[in-house]
Amino acid sequence: MINIDEEMKIILKGVDEVIDIESLKEKLKKSKENDKPLIVKLGLDPSAPDIHLGHTVDMNSLISLEK
Repeated sequence: MINIDEEMKIILKGVDEVIDIESLKEKLKKSKENDKPLIVKLGLDPSAPDIHLGHTVDMNSLISLEK
């Protein structure tokens, strides 16, 4: 299992700005302490006509978090 600093590196890869980084660290810490996965959501409608290949960047980020 990877530590919180390594998880933060994965999450922040390619990110320009994080509004509340301490809150994110705290959520990761609680997730590990309670042995519950951190829930991350991406608000896309899969049937929407305006989804394009650019959204794969977000999807790939979520996949890397899942690993």
